[in-house]
Order: sequence, then C-alpha cells, then structure tokens
Amino acid sequence: MKFSKLIFAKSYLLLLILQLVSFILIIQTSNAQNRSNHGNKFEQIDDLLPTPNDYRSIDGSPGPEYWQQRCDYNIQCTLDTENHRLIGEEDITYTNNSPHTLRYLWLQLDENQHSPKNSNQHFDPSSIHPTMSEDDLRALNPAKVVKEHGVNITEVKDASGKTLEYMINQTLMRIMLPKPLSSGQQFSFHIQWNYNIVDRVSLMKLQKDFANYPRGGYEYFPDDGNYLYTISQWYPRLCAYTDARGWQTNQFTGQAEFALTFGNFAVQMTLPSDFVVGSTGECLNYKEVLTPTQLERWEVAQNSSDIVEIVTLEEAKENEKASPSKTNKTWIYKAENVRDFAWTASRKFIWDALPYTTTEGKEVMCMSYYGKEAYPIYRRYSTKAVKQTLVTYGKYALPYPYPVAISVEAANGMEYPMICFNPGRAEEDGTYSEGTKTSAISVIIHEVGHNWYPMIINSDERQWTWMDEGLNSFVQYLAEAEFDNNYDHGFGPTSSVTTYMSLPKENLEPIMTNGENLVDFGMNGYTKPAAGLNMLRETIMGRELFDFAFKEYCTHWAFKSPSPADFFRSMENASGMDLDWFWRGWFYSIDATDISLDSIQWFKVDLENDPEKSMDTFTLTINKPFDDISKVRNRDSGMKFTVDEDEDLQDFYTQYEPWTTSDSIVHFVTKMHDETYTKEEKERLFGKDNYYQLHFSNKGGLVMPVIIEWTFDDGSKEVETIPVQIWRKNEHNFSKVFVKDKEVTAIRIDPYNETADIDQSNNNWPVKQLPNRFQVFKANKQIKQPNAMQKARKKIIKP
Repeated sequence: MKFSKLIFAKSYLLLLILQLVSFILIIQTSNAQNRSNHGNKFEQIDDLLPTPNDYRSIDGSPGPEYWQQRCDYNIQCTLDTENHRLIGEEDITYTNNSPHTLRYLWLQLDENQHSPKNSNQHFDPSSIHPTMSEDDLRALNPAKVVKEHGVNITEVKDASGKTLEYMINQTLMRIMLPKPLSSGQQFSFHIQWNYNIVDRVSLMKLQKDFANYPRGGYEYFPDDGNYLYTISQWYPRLCAYTDARGWQTNQFTGQAEFALTFGNFAVQMTLPSDFVVGSTGECLNYKEVLTPTQLERWEVAQNSSDIVEIVTLEEAKENEKASPSKTNKTWIYKAENVRDFAWTASRKFIWDALPYTTTEGKEVMCMSYYGKEAYPIYRRYSTKAVKQTLVTYGKYALPYPYPVAISVEAANGMEYPMICFNPGRAEEDGTYSEGTKTSAISVIIHEVGHNWYPMIINSDERQWTWMDEGLNSFVQYLAEAEFDNNYDHGFGPTSSVTTYMSLPKENLEPIMTNGENLVDFGMNGYTKPAAGLNMLRETIMGRELFDFAFKEYCTHWAFKSPSPADFFRSMENASGMDLDWFWRGWFYSIDATDISLDSIQWFKVDLENDPEKSMDTFTLTINKPFDDISKVRNRDSGMKFTVDEDEDLQDFYTQYEPWTTSDSIVHFVTKMHDETYTKEEKERLFGKDNYYQLHFSNKGGLVMPVIIEWTFDDGSKEVETIPVQIWRKNEHNFSKVFVKDKEVTAIRIDPYNETADIDQSNNNWPVKQLPNRFQVFKANKQIKQPNAMQKARKKIIKP
C-alpha cells in the first residue's frame, strides 16, 4: 500500500509540473494573441507552385525526364520594296520529343496582329476629348487603318505534296496531321505565304503605350526618300508545346510576347542589290553580296582591336542618294540552336564591327547598323555597348554562345536572337543630349541582353513577362554600372519602384500577373522585378550567394524552358536560403515596404541607487487538474478506489513541502535574493553603455530586413541590419534593444533606400531626451518582476 501511495504521489507531482508548464505556455500564448496573430507572410509557397516531377525537379533544375520539342526551318523570301510586301515559302521539320501523341500542330501568324479581323483591333476602350488630333481620330478606328494587313496563306502541303487541312484563328493556325505523330517522330511540311509590311512608325502613333507598338515593319525617311525595314515575327512558326501547359495558344495581341521552340534555320533573302542586310546568324555568301573593298574590311575586322566600318558613312550617304537598283541579290544565312530569326535591310546603313572573345574562347563579332541620323551616337557607343553587354552578361549568366551580336538603330526597341532594334538619333546638326545618349546605350544593353532572356533561357513570354523583361532589366542594371558607375539607371535601383508602390491598392497589381492583363506593363514587367532582384543581391542574400544561385539558374536552363517555380526553387536551393517570404510578398502580393520607427527609449544603468536586499514571494496560479467525464462518473457512482484520494494526497503534500493544495489553486513559493553590484563594478561593467529600445511598426504590409544607421555624438556612423525573421511571430510591430558605447544623436532607417520604403518621413528619429534609469544585478540570481507577474495573474484568474 505504501509503495502504491508513493507511485501515486509522484504521478500527481508530475501532473502538477505539467500544469505549471501549461500555465507558462498559456501566458506566452496570451501575450502573443495580445500582440496579434502573425499571419502567413513566412509560410511556404508550395500551395502556389506546381508540384515537382520527373520533368522539373524539386531543386529548380530540369528533371531526369525533361523534354522539349524541336523545329527546323528552311525559308526563302523576297522583299518587294516598291510595294512593301514580303513573299515567302518555307519547309518546316517538326520533331515530337514529348511523350505524347499529337494529332495537330499549332503555328503562329503574328502579322495577323495588324489584321482588322484580330480582336486586339477592337478590345481597347476609347473616348472623345475636347480636342482631338488627326492621329487621335484615326486611333478610334484602327481596323480601318490596317484593313489590308495580315498574313495570306496560299499553300500548306506535306513533304509528298499532298494538301494539308488547316484552320486560322486570328493569330494562330492549326494544321491537321495526316496521321498521329508519335513520340520521337518527325513531320515535314511546306507553307507558302505573303503579307503587306506595315508602316511601323505611323502605327506607333496610334498606340497608347509602347507595349503595343508594332515590332516589325518599315520606316520612311522623307528627306532622302529611303526606307528602313525591320523584318520580325514574319514567317509562320510553331507555337511552343511544353510539359508545363501543352500548346501555348494565347493570341498575340501586341503586349505579351512570344513562346517559341529551338531549332536550326537556313534563310535566303532576295532584295534589291543596293540594300545592306543584317540578320540573325552567320552570312554564308559575303563574297557575293559585298564589294571587294567591303569584304576586305570585313576580313580586317576579324582581328581588329578597334571598331572597323565595313560600310562607311560616306558610302552610306552616296548609296541613299543613288537611283534605286533594278537588280536583286540574295543574302544567305544560317543560324543554329535559336528559337527565332529576324533581319533588317536598308540603303541607308552604315555598318561597323568589333571582335570579342568570350571567356570560353569563342569568337564573336559585335556589330551595329545605322543611318547617318544616328552616326554621332552609334559610331561612338553602339558597338562598344554591345561588347559591354556580352562581357557583363557572360559574367553573371553564362558566356555568349552565338557568332554575332547586332544592334540596329531603328527608332524603337525590340529583340531577337543575335539581332536587336534600338533608338539613338542625333539632332539634324549632329548634336545630342545626355538623355538621348543614355537612352540609346540603355536600350542597346537591354535588347542585346535579351539574347540571354529569353533567347537562350527560353521562358514563356506570352504568360510571364517578368521572366524575361524583369531578369534582363536587372542584369542590364549590372552592365550599366560596369559601363559607368555613375550611370543614370532606369531599372534596378529600389528607388525606381517606390512611387508606383505608394499608389492606392486599387492601382497596383502583382508581378505574377499574365502579361496580357497587366495595366502597368512597364512597372510590373520590368521595374519591380529588377528592383526586387537587386534587393535580393545587395540586401537580403548578399552578392556572393545571389550571384552563385543566379548563375546556377541560368546554367541549368540554358536552351531550355523554365517556369517561375524553377526560378524560385533554383535561387533557394543554390543559396541555402528560404526566400518564400520574399516571393510571396514581392511577386505575389501588392504589399509595400513602409517600416516606421515609432518611438525610442534611452536607458542607462543606475550607478547610484542600490535596492534593499529582500525576499519576495511570487504566486503562480494553476487551475486544479481537469477531471474528465469518466473520472467524475466513477466518483459519483460510489466506486471504491485502491488509493484513498483525499487521505493519501494530504499525506503526500504534508511530506513534500512547500507545495500546498486547496479547492481552486496551487501556490508555488520561490525565494530570491538580490545581490547588488558595487558602484565600482557597475561603473566598470556598465558605465559606458547606452541602451536604446526602438519600437517599429509595419505600415506597408511587406516584411523586410530593418536597416538602421546610427549617428553618434562624436560624428561617427554605424549601419546594422536586423534580419527579416524579426517579423516572423508578429508581422505588425516589434521592439528591440541595442547597446551602444557612445551616445546616439540620430537614427535613420533604410538610409540607402535598399528595401524600397515608400514613406521615409517615418524613418528618422532625433535622440534628444534624457535617459531613464534601470537597475542591474548579477546574472546568477533571479530578478524580481512583480508587475509582470501580477499582469500574468490577471490574465489567468477569473473572478
């Protein structure tokens, strides 16, 4: 019986200890609830991302069963410069590398963007204003302006010459296959087509924003009667078919761009012999299309340390003045492992070149084509900017893999493999502003940079604008900084996004929005993603971790098709950092950074006033152990127990003081002795310390690291960073104590605007008030806190 009583007593003591632990947890929970729930800002975003599989791995890399389609083109076309018409035919070989059997193929007819039958000619809202220009009136009926545009398909046949059934749906064409195309099989077919080339500059005037500007077309120069052609998305080409979505068949309406398939191209362009051509790929017949002098300059340029003009300014001026040629030449190009093909032609072109050797030893010709109007800027800066882009992007992404990189001055900005179209014309007298020069260099770097995003790292532009424009704008920022550290950047700095993010919530939209649906296309496609990546690199991850992870992503997905989840997972796995809170906040939400420094308390140790030694009693209140329904009914039934509850428990607590029991609570008494420091000890240990308790609140909703700049009374400064995890358990506010051995005269939050804080008026605090005093005791003894304990009791005990 005594042994049973002892066992029961020990069990009951254990129960009381558990109750004490429960009480402490209740206090903590109550305090946490009083602060407020922490929400989900630090929760994982697995519910927002597709599940990893054999095609796309959990670490963000292509999976062991990753596949992608292939499409090879053999194209012949003729540029009719009198009628501004392009006539072409092509042989296409499509390889089905997917595990699926295909019954039809989808092709893109992007020139149908300009057809009056296309929805984008009708779905924009419009209104009448008190004053309207001629262009404003024309823009009210764009279908009338483009009534003769769009692709004419004249023949679709298989390799044996048999006509194939097809159907056109605005900017898409579906070709029915004669028989299902199984995995691993190829299908070859032939298409003939033609279309009227649009007056690109006139159509630009009708568009409300740059996102809907026509990419290709012609520009007329009335002063000399010449034309400049930019031939882009010009041939019927395969839609992308991927594991992520199957056929990408969103219509091309002019805003969200392209989703394409890698392959090899063989292209022949026939046009008047006085035109100069620049193109994707390598020209195979310079000997036939260049003059002997131009050919010699081309050969000299291969090993030159400076820019060489293949076609000089004087030659270009003479060419544009001469009577148009009545004979034609055919330029022949090849391009391997590219997703697209574009070219340009004009009688006005100056053409220069400069060689560059990549870090892997590949020889690349950096080249520019431009008219005399752009000569003052382009001769000095364009080809050098092309080379600078290859250097910087090669460092942060991967070495440039193609044989040429071309910048064409065409008064717009658009990108294709190995060639891009950019602005940069001087005034008539040859002068130009700093802004014009900077704009030209920025666009050149940006458009050449698109060779990596999306031409090599082949994301789906039709779905996710930010995956090419945002990433490219970020690396553009790095290239501009390496070009000139005092460069006036358009993208990259976090300050570039604060005005937008301070707008009312109804005017904001997440980065993770389909490109067609973006209202502020530039901000959410370019500026905000670039600023976010810069923030990751400079503030959240640090350059070393970021650069490694970013390059791993680029290496993994070179010549493949990544999704947003692949990017997010690659960055986390390669850096060893949990960044889900950042993706959730910066990419998926419209929250802004607005961290407010609400108040400051300044403390110093009281060196004079020593408290009296005393013994204090703390009373912790614990509810009597809960009786479940079985215990209550057992007792009420008169059941006889082996152990007499009342008697044995009384014996136990008589034996084990100081515990006592009552009907409602259990009291736990602790004796604590305060042992004071001597004045000399205090002076030596704490005399110089200043304790600053800072109180912060999150007014913008976005959690971010808190960066503090301290200014001290001797004029020195110190910057320190509180990790973002300070917000984990309370996303709304926190306080933190900082110990400084010098007095603080000023405090500034986010002094370099690293976190895109939209309201800097609440980021500063002058420290003027005298310090309060607090008492300090040696660490080996407990310090009494009767006020805190009384508060705890009030929260637990009910009247």
